[in-house]
Amino acid sequence: MKKLYLVVAVLLVAAMLLPACGNTQPDCTKANVFCVGMVTDVGKIDDKSFNQSAWEGVQQAKKDGDADWVQYIETTDAKDYDKNIATFADAGYDVVVTVGFALGDATRAAAATYPNVYFIGVDQDQYAGTIANVAGLVFPEDQAGFLVGALAAAMSTTHKIGSVCGTDVVPAVWRYGEGYKAGAAYADAQLGTTTEVFVVYHSDVGFDKTFTDPEWGAQTADSMIANGADVIFGAGGKTGNGAVDEAAAKGVYAIGVDVDQYYTLPEAAPMLLSSAMKLETPGVAALIKLAKEANFPAGNYMGTASYAPYHDLDSKVPANVKTMMETLNAGILDGSILTNVAPAKP
Repeated sequence: MKKLYLVVAVLLVAAMLLPACGNTQPDCTKANVFCVGMVTDVGKIDDKSFNQSAWEGVQQAKKDGDADWVQYIETTDAKDYDKNIATFADAGYDVVVTVGFALGDATRAAAATYPNVYFIGVDQDQYAGTIANVAGLVFPEDQAGFLVGALAAAMSTTHKIGSVCGTDVVPAVWRYGEGYKAGAAYADAQLGTTTEVFVVYHSDVGFDKTFTDPEWGAQTADSMIANGADVIFGAGGKTGNGAVDEAAAKGVYAIGVDVDQYYTLPEAAPMLLSSAMKLETPGVAALIKLAKEANFPAGNYMGTASYAPYHDLDSKVPANVKTMMETLNAGILDGSILTNVAPAKP
């Protein structure tokens, strides 16, 4: 999938790109050179979160021989999404990876403008499938929530656990919260316990507030802790982070979301039991491979989910709980264990 470009234009565009390795950039317009570019959401490539995980997937594709040249652009202002994507597309790159749901519209627009370039939208719902060269890498949040819900129930001594979430209008958030409940019920059935689960969605405010309200997150976690919860799962951006930090400060177990938040919430790290994880790195690498093989899937491509290591609390997790979690994770992956969580709030 190549277009011919003037050499001068290619050189000018190439000069705009951030260096990703020490070699001289090849001519990405050539049919025998497969180039992959990545545009971050606002933030750095080493953010220990979505940008970094996606970039590691791009690098893995190069290591696996599915890309000859890889490069990234760090977005500093959301107004630059279109420009940054076009920088790669105009230079003849074969694949452009865009990171985060905020780039969804810009990704679709670019895919229509550049039909000979494959676009991978990380954590973007591209369900329509009407644009053949764009795929959204999405994840089964219910499975990740299920895993950490089971862990929370197994580790609770009060048999009360909580989850502080963003709005349940967003299907991914709904799946996290309801998966958490279902996982706790699964653990109860395995262990002969009965766990009370508090799940609160911040649906009383608009989208401009629901994911950016750490104060509400902390207050909600405090309320759950006051009612006996000794494990708190935060699933809702900064709102969830507020709950995680508050739980850790109060000396109860905390569970992060999306990535391994042991590395992104240092104040909470000593009490961070695990995180519900979206495995971006292998998902990005797999989609690049499919693009290279001309087997690119339009619409959504389902990635995988898991849970993060116990880190500092590893010695606190009993052997039988570790075994249960390993068995549960394997069953989730092979499909023998189902969450039975609806895709979105009924």
